Amino acid sequence: MKVDITSLRGTYDILPPQSRIWERVEHKARELFDVYGYSEIRTPIFEDTRLFTRSIGENTDIVSKEMYTFSDRKERSITLRPEATAPVVRAYLQHKIHQTEPLSRFFYIGPMFRYERPQAGRNRQFYQLGTEILGSENPYFDAESISLAVTFFKNIGIDNINVKLNSVGCKDCKINYSKILKDYFMPKIDQMCDDCKIRHEKNTLRILDCKVPTCRQQMTNIPILSDNLCEECENHFTKVKSYLESMEVPYIIEPYLVRGLDYYTNTIFEITHSHLGSQDALGGGGRYNNLVEEMGGPSTGAVGFAVGIDRLIIVLEKIKESTEINYLDLYILNLENSVFVENVKIVHQLRQANIKVDLCPEEKSMKSQFRTANKLNARFVLIRAKNEIENNIVKLKNMVTNTEEEIQIDNVNIIDEISERVKRK
Repeated sequence: MKVDITSLRGTYDILPPQSRIWERVEHKARELFDVYGYSEIRTPIFEDTRLFTRSIGENTDIVSKEMYTFSDRKERSITLRPEATAPVVRAYLQHKIHQTEPLSRFFYIGPMFRYERPQAGRNRQFYQLGTEILGSENPYFDAESISLAVTFFKNIGIDNINVKLNSVGCKDCKINYSKILKDYFMPKIDQMCDDCKIRHEKNTLRILDCKVPTCRQQMTNIPILSDNLCEECENHFTKVKSYLESMEVPYIIEPYLVRGLDYYTNTIFEITHSHLGSQDALGGGGRYNNLVEEMGGPSTGAVGFAVGIDRLIIVLEKIKESTEINYLDLYILNLENSVFVENVKIVHQLRQANIKVDLCPEEKSMKSQFRTANKLNARFVLIRAKNEIENNIVKLKNMVTNTEEEIQIDNVNIIDEISERVKRK
């Protein structure tokens, strides 16, 4: 009986040639993070559920609606990670990194999991790359995180991005502003969605993140968060903006930006791009000065950002900056099975010399094998038929210039001869 098994809804396979784009993005990220002094951290894809309910906030959409949570065989509650910051902080504390490093810079790349309605760039298994700086409340590091994110996008060929910036202040600022919002929405809340009614009681700040049109209509003339910051938080935000200006990183003040995680304090930001439509965020982040302490550690300043790789790929494909052709350096034809063993040896030795080479494993017509070479975008083709064997030569055809060269193989190192020509620009 035939069983038709396909990938689950909200997941997908990353196949060539698209996987080449993913490789390029990850490679560019690793190169840049190394320049900025970040080291990679890899955490498990599942954690104790309490890690996320405690850090993200029980009344957030992520915790209340989107987490993949299950019981293991010992009835422990386990959750597939919906984001990476909480696991990084858990590792930071568990391994006592804060006791040996005054300042830690980490980066991560990997899959996350949220039970959402799948749509373009939003999947149930999705991928993020990001950074975290732990150990300082200095506003410079807020600006460094933002400038690093912007530089990353430019390095992979994405321009025309917008940096949306805001400050949610410290814990006291958030409490005071939540009271102001609660009073503001009190006469309007009956006209708003059920989720906002719950947020009004339990997490008023989250109302600002609601995308329901009828709720958005109730959000005119809302008191602005940045107008209600304490003096210390206002000074912090002023310095962040001045550092960004000195780095020549343009930004837009977005007064109602709040982000979807409860642990944020002070600076928050999003980076958007028009090619994504209404769901235009490529990434974002902010400062989270209270999270380490709330998870049992010392008072520790921290800031970071995350980028959605799935959405990034959509933009790269649309602007066609990522369509780097995967060139094969050399394709060896198999026109005479009598020399196939020698061809195998040549392939092996060229690969040891870092030449991207492949060969036809079966004797076929020259026309057929040239079609294969073209599909593989081979820059050169090595030809060795009866005539070449009899004259002890090989022919190297340049597929770009459509020229051909004969190489006499008597008393020469054929690997060196081929390598020299293939590597020549």
